[in-house]
Amino acid sequence: MDKLKKVLSGQDTEDRGGLAEVIETPSLSWGTRIKGFAACFAIGIIFSLLGTFFLWVPRKGLVLFAAFYTLGNIASLGR
Repeated sequence: MDKLKKVLSGQDTEDRGGLAEVIETPSLSWGTRIKGFAACFAIGIIFSLLGTFFLWVPRKGLVLFAAFYTLGNIASLGR
């Protein structure tokens, strides 16, 4: 019962361990995150445009369009 009171009052000072600290610590710098964002965004745009251009290829155009356009959307969302 005492432990529940501590948790509800915000006074729980239990050590969470070293692994929790490692997981919560950001490992990438701000510049690295911006570069990753820009790279994923650019790759997404390039794949989407390639997919759009492949739409006019005879016979396999629709399949290529679907594949590249999907990869472009996934890369853009993955940023």
